[in-house]
Amino acid sequence: MILTVKTQAKTELIDITSKIGQLVHKSSVESGVCILYVPHTTAAVTINESADPSVKSDILMILNQVVPWEANYRHMEGNSPAHIKSTLVGPSEFIAIEHRSLVLGTWQGIFFCEFDGPRTRKLHVRILEGSFKE
Repeated sequence: MILTVKTQAKTELIDITSKIGQLVHKSSVESGVCILYVPHTTAAVTINESADPSVKSDILMILNQVVPWEANYRHMEGNSPAHIKSTLVGPSEFIAIEHRSLVLGTWQGIFFCEFDGPRTRKLHVRILEGSFKE
C-alpha cells in the first residue's frame, strides 16, 4: 500500500507512527515485519525519539549544519543538500510486528523526513507475516 504524506516546509520530520500502527493493526498480521520505503531522492524515513519535539528540531539543526544549503554544489536544480541529507538518513526502515503492533522502544517514533519541500510524497508500506525465533 502507499501512504501519501503532504509536507509543509522545506525541511521537516513528520511523525507517522500512529498512521503506520493503524495500518499494521488493520492488516491482521499477528507477527511479522513492516517495511517502509521512500521512493524519493530528497526524502527519507527514520526512527528516533518522539516524546520530546525538540529532538526533531535538533536533528534538522545538525543536518543543516553538516550539509548547509549554501555551498559550491554542482547539481543544477539547487537541491543537492536535500539529496545528501536523504542519503545520510536513508530510504527505508524495517520494524518488527508482534501482537498486531509495531515493536518500538518506549520513546521511539517513525518519522517521514522531508528535505526539499513542501511537496506531496509517497511512502510504500509492506506488511509481511512471519514468525521470529529467539
